[in-house]
Amino acid sequence: MSLALARKYRPKSFDDLIGQESVAQTLAHALDTKRLSHAYLFSGLRGSGKTSTARIFAKALLCEKGESSRPCGECTHCVMAAENRHMDIIEMDAASNRGIEDIKELIEHTKYKPASARYKIFIIDEVHMLTTQAFNALLKTLEEPPSFVKFILATTDPLKLPATILSRTQHFRFKTIPQPLVQSHLEHILHLEGIGFEKEAIEIIARSGAGSLRDSLTLLDQAIVYANGFIDVRTVTEMLGIIDPAKLEALMRRILERDEAGVLDFLKEASDYEAEMILDELTLYLKTLLLERKGILSPLIIERFFRIVADAKSLLATGSDGQFVLSLTLFKMLEAQQLTEIDAMIKKLESRIGGELASLASPSLPETPREVITITQEEIETFGETSDASTAHDATAAPSLPRETSPDTPPPQPQNEKPTASNPSASTPPSDPQAPWRAKFAALIERIYDRDYDLGTIFEEHITFVSFQEGVLQWESTVEGEEKKALINAWGVIKMLVEEIFGVGTRIDNIAKKKAPASSDNSVNSQTPPPHPTPQAASAATHKDADSASMLEEATVKSSCIAPEAGDTEAAKEKDPSELLEEPMVKTALELLNPKKVRIKRNV
Repeated sequence: MSLALARKYRPKSFDDLIGQESVAQTLAHALDTKRLSHAYLFSGLRGSGKTSTARIFAKALLCEKGESSRPCGECTHCVMAAENRHMDIIEMDAASNRGIEDIKELIEHTKYKPASARYKIFIIDEVHMLTTQAFNALLKTLEEPPSFVKFILATTDPLKLPATILSRTQHFRFKTIPQPLVQSHLEHILHLEGIGFEKEAIEIIARSGAGSLRDSLTLLDQAIVYANGFIDVRTVTEMLGIIDPAKLEALMRRILERDEAGVLDFLKEASDYEAEMILDELTLYLKTLLLERKGILSPLIIERFFRIVADAKSLLATGSDGQFVLSLTLFKMLEAQQLTEIDAMIKKLESRIGGELASLASPSLPETPREVITITQEEIETFGETSDASTAHDATAAPSLPRETSPDTPPPQPQNEKPTASNPSASTPPSDPQAPWRAKFAALIERIYDRDYDLGTIFEEHITFVSFQEGVLQWESTVEGEEKKALINAWGVIKMLVEEIFGVGTRIDNIAKKKAPASSDNSVNSQTPPPHPTPQAASAATHKDADSASMLEEATVKSSCIAPEAGDTEAAKEKDPSELLEEPMVKTALELLNPKKVRIKRNV
């Protein structure tokens, strides 16, 4: 009687196992050293050798010559085990005997000693199919069986087993059998059978088996019958209903040559095949190209092609027309080759965007050279004495300190002028050209409030809008102390919001002012003239005015060029003002604040 190849060439010893060396070696050592467990669990892909290994292990346990990894194969127990008719080897299919009654019957069998052999062995296949009640009934017996009982459980899905079962067994995981080993075993069987073959055809069969030796042997059985004596590529591809690899190679060549007519011809030929099968074969072909590294396609192009094929598979899963999806996939692969051109376009776009951002960040305003003035303390005091009268007059006229105005800054407009008969136009208030920018400044305050309420409160109380002209936003600041530090720490956020509202590249002109002292009696304040400023106060006001164009503050550093008490150290020696501007901290402050004038005080 003719047997299927999977049964005819079933492994009969640990040496015959294909691709499971670690499992075979562990079980063989356990037999040779007599370190045996009462329960074993074999898990793995179908056709990977679980049941065959269980039968080999059972035969090794029952051999009359003793427990050994190499049973004699001649004694009565070995012969009966090899013919699957041993009374003490009980095989049970848990898929058809999955209830608690079946397990109760099995437990009843464990109470009786073996009929003739050393052990009574229970092989339970597809054990994950047992019910929860059956598992619970088996737990106690599986944990502490009689000394003459051995359990061998086999499953393709160990994740469905309860943790209580897994913890009571030694778990052996059977690996997927590699394709080269499957191919070599198939060729060996064909040599034994005396059947001719093409190596490429056997490679296709081994690949179609997907790591299962039994599946591969079943396909080989079918190919032997279909080929009628000689197995070639054409026979195998026709039998399996897959496309010839030579056609895929020709298709890839047409895609690389951007031959649209050739691709259309292939689509006509491929109408007899399933689109999903062609996509699977394309994926395997791309994998082969990547691993062989013949230089036909670069890894980037292969990655693009693979993404296109993966997208096509997802379209097929939604029930789309297979032929249309395949056509769309191939034409997308034609377009995907423009890797160099696309990269060049990306670089060109990046350079253009970078140039535009640079032009926006640095508006084409006339750059005025930074003025550096060096003065001494005596000059400051002299200037303060000569300007006492004018300073006092200015203090009476307006509460703010005088400041230098740029040519673009409009002159201040009188706010308290009353209309007179000689000036009829004064009765009609002129339109404010800064009204739109004032509204945007109010929006800026709202944005700062949204970002940080405390920061918005400080900004609204101490920052007053002046004007916005030619990309320069002017405001007055009365902030001091800790509130000033808070604004400086949040300067990046404020600058970003200013550019969002007033435009990218907006420059900020900060006008520092002293906050007017609060008074409880306005009438007294308006009638009482301000006290005459002392020379020291005038000097301080003048020096403060010199710094109003920037956020720079005077800093005295111990043992530096502006600290004469540092002695004769190198850092205490007088430095040239131009060299002082090259100090790292000073340069960083100048780059951040961009002042128009820098005043350096010399200690003499």
